[in-house]
Amino acid sequence: MDFCGISGFKIGAGGSATASGHGNGDGFLTVGEFMSKEDVSDELQVLFSHLLYACKRIAALVASPFNSSIVVDVGAASGERDQAKPLDIVANEVILSSLRKSGKAAVMASEEDDAPIWISDNGPFVVVLDPLDGSRNIDASIPTGTIFGVYHRLAELDNLPVQEKTVLNSLQSGSKLTASAYVLYSSATILCLSFGSGTHGFTLDHSTGDFILTHPNIRIPPRGQIYSVNDARYFDWPEGLRRYIDNIRQGKGNNPKKYSARYICSLVADFHRTLLYGGIAMNPRDHLRLVYEANPLSFLAEQAGGRGSNGKSRILSLQPVKIHQRLPLFLGSPDDIQELESYGDIQQKVNPGYDV
Repeated sequence: MDFCGISGFKIGAGGSATASGHGNGDGFLTVGEFMSKEDVSDELQVLFSHLLYACKRIAALVASPFNSSIVVDVGAASGERDQAKPLDIVANEVILSSLRKSGKAAVMASEEDDAPIWISDNGPFVVVLDPLDGSRNIDASIPTGTIFGVYHRLAELDNLPVQEKTVLNSLQSGSKLTASAYVLYSSATILCLSFGSGTHGFTLDHSTGDFILTHPNIRIPPRGQIYSVNDARYFDWPEGLRRYIDNIRQGKGNNPKKYSARYICSLVADFHRTLLYGGIAMNPRDHLRLVYEANPLSFLAEQAGGRGSNGKSRILSLQPVKIHQRLPLFLGSPDDIQELESYGDIQQKVNPGYDV
């Protein structure tokens, strides 16, 4: 397997490097070139270029030595939203500003806003997003990320009152997603996206500011050997989930190999590892959001040959009823998800709430 290295070299599996050119398929491909090659519409390309500009700004903010000194009014957590951190608010404003400037967004629905925002009558797209997933980890320099999904604006709702059409446009089923992506802010800044024809990974080249295609057509392994969950909550889990974890730890599941646990407590980071290595990333309680976390990531998982489930049903088949609707989420390799679901009782109903 080859992958593109830096400074115009292609690095092979054996570690040898050979010179390569830029663009046109035989060298590096930027995300802009990739979108043109994939026949992504001009309007969607404009929208994505503004979203990715916002994500580059967020990457710089996350890595800044001065981010701890940012002072903004974070407000109080609502019954449906978690308490925000200052960088959550700043990231949200950075993305909203970029969407306004794009001229292509009608609606933005964000974890950081109580209600979705109507941006423009002329925008053809609806953007749902978590501007900074895992923000509680920022002070420890643990990976964070941005998640977003893109829908077409529902023209049949145009004559409804603004508040009503804003909400209804945001509550589309995940099966109607036009595109989905996340950006991982870690040792590298990684973009994974899909326009409905596979999932593809890009790495930010800080020397040029371009996202470069480094992981074309990602395919999640049919089965992995890693599970990702906070198993300090083991005694709050239902019997079926405990049995499943006990079995795969001991090599008594459908895979005779013993599974290992890897848990970062940053959804984008845990999902990214699962996408590349296989296995399952999960939160079995009603905690993660259907609209702007579960749906976009499940879209990416399916486009890579994986699955997204709430433990009983396909995530993308669910009809959202609230913007901040929560649910259990299981993402990963198809064989692992199928085996997990066969245990039946895997959704955590005891949900005492946790301070950490």
